[in-house]
Amino acid sequence: MTMIAERVLPLSGVHNFRDYGGYAVEGGGRLRDGMLWRSAHHEAATDEDLAALDALGLETIIDLRGDDERELHPCRRSENFSARVLFAGGVTAGLAPHLQAAGGTIDVETARARMIDTYAGMPYRPALVATLRLYLAALAEYDAPSLVHCVAGKDRTGFAVAIVHRLLGVHEDDLMHDYLLTNTAGKIEERIAQGAAHIRARYGAEIHDDAIRALMSVNPAYLDAALATVRRDHGDVATYAEAVLNFTPDMREAIVDKLVVY
Repeated sequence: MTMIAERVLPLSGVHNFRDYGGYAVEGGGRLRDGMLWRSAHHEAATDEDLAALDALGLETIIDLRGDDERELHPCRRSENFSARVLFAGGVTAGLAPHLQAAGGTIDVETARARMIDTYAGMPYRPALVATLRLYLAALAEYDAPSLVHCVAGKDRTGFAVAIVHRLLGVHEDDLMHDYLLTNTAGKIEERIAQGAAHIRARYGAEIHDDAIRALMSVNPAYLDAALATVRRDHGDVATYAEAVLNFTPDMREAIVDKLVVY
């Protein structure tokens, strides 16, 4: 396996865009740079952020949020924005995974346990599954840069990126490396503070600081829980993608052709 350094655009806002290409793939080759991007949602994006987003040359944005989340947190767009935005209908009870896990007075151990439970059910969340189907179909159809996001850009987005990485042949150690970059990429302390304000506004101030950090960060145990569900029910990611995400051998051939260079 081959690690690469993270590539984060130096944006002024807290919603940094990160290229998750470049990793080596099984059988030789590596993912193309500048094609696969991820971020948090763009509700609070600055004008500078929007200009940087336009400069990526995106043709597709995949929005993993539910209808209720999109209504509550509409994304800002520049006047030059022209990308297609893909999402599936459906609601998510208004809760991103880190908010779903946050209710009540909790300590760090409870926060982590709730996040693990939330991730364990992620492979079958209806709105997420429906949008992942759209994402994989778009990767197979369009030979152009794309960006995927949810609310915080770490949980549903982290799972989606892990699935795409594995289907392209990225080693599991590398896909975990990419997932954990959330804890260092961009302005992590600003993101945690912003999340803390949101969580406490919703549930009150009875949540410990270390519990907030556990909710607003990523942890190998979280992603492992989602992948364990996939393996338990389907054996591997490829079989899960075929059975649940309607991913076909022809689609795999198409995304490898578009996204892997030798």
